[in-house]
Amino acid sequence: MLNRTTTIAAIATPPGRGGVGVIRLSGPKSYEIAEALTKQPLAGARYAAFRKFYDTAGEIMDEGLAICFPNPHSFTGEDVVELQGHGGPGLLPKPVSFPCVLLKMARWTWYRLKPLLT
Repeated sequence: MLNRTTTIAAIATPPGRGGVGVIRLSGPKSYEIAEALTKQPLAGARYAAFRKFYDTAGEIMDEGLAICFPNPHSFTGEDVVELQGHGGPGLLPKPVSFPCVLLKMARWTWYRLKPLLT
């Protein structure tokens, strides 16, 4: 069930091979999840910071940029974090290994429906 307390992860790039892969976290736990994933605090709003992305075992999955968009000035009206890593087999297939319990992989419509719930 999708509601205002749900934090979702949505792959924001098309499937297949590509240079950059983008995952967006949206919801009340998005900053907490991103900071656990990078093991560092997020930079200021709309500031791209280079980070390593870690899995639940503490191994580096990928590296790239983390950008935060605080509420209410994001597409969904919630806190949003955009993780830009390598495309293809890099970060994109691994969001289920993000270190959190309350994260759901978004269905393709959820990211568009989130603004209606806020």
